[in-house]
Amino acid sequence: MALTIWHNPRCSKSRATLALLTERGLAPEVRLYLDMPPTRTELEETLRKLGRPAADLLRWGEKDRPTALSKDASDAEILDALCANPRLIERPVVLTDTVARIGRPPEAVLDIL
Repeated sequence: MALTIWHNPRCSKSRATLALLTERGLAPEVRLYLDMPPTRTELEETLRKLGRPAADLLRWGEKDRPTALSKDASDAEILDALCANPRLIERPVVLTDTVARIGRPPEAVLDIL
């Protein structure tokens, strides 16, 4: 099973999720998504794997969030914002070939392992 984590080492939840995976003997591919942002296609695929709307992938409390962007925004508008500023992507995201989970709390990823 391929396992990837979109990781921000400055984020405590991201560090805790990565630790949780490695403590279980897993060696996920660590993608520093701020250095190598996901493409729009990757974001769309991640939403499909999450089975959640784009609004769930956006960090609403982030100070860089466009003020005009509301929770009623379309998935396309939110994806535009995530592509323009990957700091807005909720973290961490753990992905397999078929499913994904947001690691908030870190234990939320365990059901896909």
